[in-house]
Amino acid sequence: MSVSRGCLCCVKYLMFVFNLIFWLGGCGLFGVGVWLAFTQSEFSSLPLSFPSLSAANLLLVAGGVTMVTGFLGCLGALKEQKCLLLTFFVILLILVLTEVVLILVLSLYHEELDKKAKDDLREGMKDYSKNKELQKSWDNMQMIFKCCGVSNHTDWHNKTTDGKLPDSCCSNNPLNCRHWEEPCYEKAKEWLLTNITSVLGFGVCIGIVQFLALVFSMLMYCQILRAEKYMD
Repeated sequence: MSVSRGCLCCVKYLMFVFNLIFWLGGCGLFGVGVWLAFTQSEFSSLPLSFPSLSAANLLLVAGGVTMVTGFLGCLGALKEQKCLLLTFFVILLILVLTEVVLILVLSLYHEELDKKAKDDLREGMKDYSKNKELQKSWDNMQMIFKCCGVSNHTDWHNKTTDGKLPDSCCSNNPLNCRHWEEPCYEKAKEWLLTNITSVLGFGVCIGIVQFLALVFSMLMYCQILRAEKYMD
């Protein structure tokens, strides 16, 4: 009985430590999501499939779920309640499986997802002259990234009624416009990859902690069952 109780205490505190790290990791992901959403607020009227906006939303959701799950794991470890531990295990398992599926989808269908995002952006160009917020988002993006159009400047000729380039596309005087050559989609994607690389490494660490938390939660659940069996 004392040996079983000692093993339970050991697993309990190990699980608490890993879940505390897990919760802090969730706070970090959520914080990066907030930062990314704040820096991209000038493009907020663009479609949500725009790379940096979709990444910000994904990090906010992932960070929020991770924080809640980590808190639940810490509580289950301290209280030694089977119900909380089992709930934590199931939620975390679903979260891990969702992450694996998401990574596979992004890896296998990245070209299709890029095409869908570009099509959404081109479709939104039709409302450039009608929607002031959308117009502001497009102008901000083109001036900040020094780019023109989704893939090139011809996107504006194909999608706007007058076929005229916006002033934000011009690298000099709009009256004698020399448009930017860089495509906005690729520039935004490049910016995102440059700024998110460290987050990807952080995500790998979180994945390892998630796996260990799954193992320790099941170990603790089994130890509680064993302890209860000895008590009976």
